[in-house]
Amino acid sequence: MESTLLNAVLVGLVGVFCMLDSRLLGRLNFEQPLIGATLVGIVLGDVPTGLAVGAAVELVSMGLVSVGAAVPPDMVLGGIVAAAFACLTDASAETAMTIAIPVAVLGQLLGIVFRSIIVVLGHVSDGEIEKGNFKAAYRMHIVWGTVLYSLMYFLPIFVAVFVGTDVVQAVVDMIPDWFTAGLNTASQILTAYGLALLLSMMLNKGMTVFLILGFALASYLGLSVTAVSIFAVLLALILSSIKYGQGGAQMAVAGGADADYDPLEDDDDEF
Repeated sequence: MESTLLNAVLVGLVGVFCMLDSRLLGRLNFEQPLIGATLVGIVLGDVPTGLAVGAAVELVSMGLVSVGAAVPPDMVLGGIVAAAFACLTDASAETAMTIAIPVAVLGQLLGIVFRSIIVVLGHVSDGEIEKGNFKAAYRMHIVWGTVLYSLMYFLPIFVAVFVGTDVVQAVVDMIPDWFTAGLNTASQILTAYGLALLLSMMLNKGMTVFLILGFALASYLGLSVTAVSIFAVLLALILSSIKYGQGGAQMAVAGGADADYDPLEDDDDEF
């Protein structure tokens, strides 16, 4: 019992450490399934198993991208619990993957709930700033926000390791379909809203034509995102060579531009 409790605490602390990567430590790449699962293997004394499970979960998570306020399945949380399950039971990486997916879905639901709570902290912090209570606003962001995020990671990991992953699966199965469907719909709407915000900042008259071109290639020709990206890189290289290559330089000279003119130099002679 004591060893199980210690393992649960250690694995939970690994989850908290990985979570803090993008919130207090900067972007050091610890918040990745491969890194989190490997750290679990280190603390549980089975690095090869942790590394194997982390690599398998990393492959699944490579296609998951958080856009705007949308929350994808938390594969970091799933990878940590799956690695602990494999290290403690000598299960294979393939068997551990059956645990990673439901835990990741549970982490997605917890992430939406906790982010909704943290929004309230943001409004409270704004009120404290208007009152001049900057220390209180600091505590809301740095202390209480971090505590809530830490609990969001530590509690499910601790419970899963301490009482077994079957309990986590039972909790996921208990969630009503209407609740899950509602959260998924909300996350999809937020994804579209996040893309709209990004496009509103990025798009201009010169960029719109390339957006339409990429959409047409994907929709009417059935090309994958990778294929469209390859064509985009080739098109960018062609346009860059035309504009900044020898042809572009000759056109600039023919148009009357001085080849020796440096736009960064100040024209002090005019004053």
